[in-house]
Amino acid sequence: MSEKSENIIHTDENGTIHISEDVVASIAALAATEVEGVASLSTGTEWLGRKNLTRGVKITLEERRATLTVSLSVRYGFPVQTVARQVQEKVREAVESMTGLVVAGVDVNVSGVSFDKSKESKAPKTAGRTPKATP
Repeated sequence: MSEKSENIIHTDENGTIHISEDVVASIAALAATEVEGVASLSTGTEWLGRKNLTRGVKITLEERRATLTVSLSVRYGFPVQTVARQVQEKVREAVESMTGLVVAGVDVNVSGVSFDKSKESKAPKTAGRTPKATP
């Protein structure tokens, strides 16, 4: 995405609506990070957290059709193709429902695997109970 954000314009009998490309990128990024197995969004070798989500999303617009490219890192242990397909579906649904744009495609670039186990443990959680230490 260019440094100068463009607006997506919807005009009808009620008036005009301007939507920034940054807004579309944020919607796509948040949808992508909600998919289980996505560790983070990335651009090349730069790893990004939630502070700057839009850098992992590129948008190409043609009238009211958008093609998005999402670059991300997958958590170790998750099937890469499954995670990528779920990201495609979730991003498409979110962008179309929230902006009214037609999403022509969502390309997913998996640029890495995250081995960070501190973010989310795969061990089953106890139902609201904290294990007691034994003396």
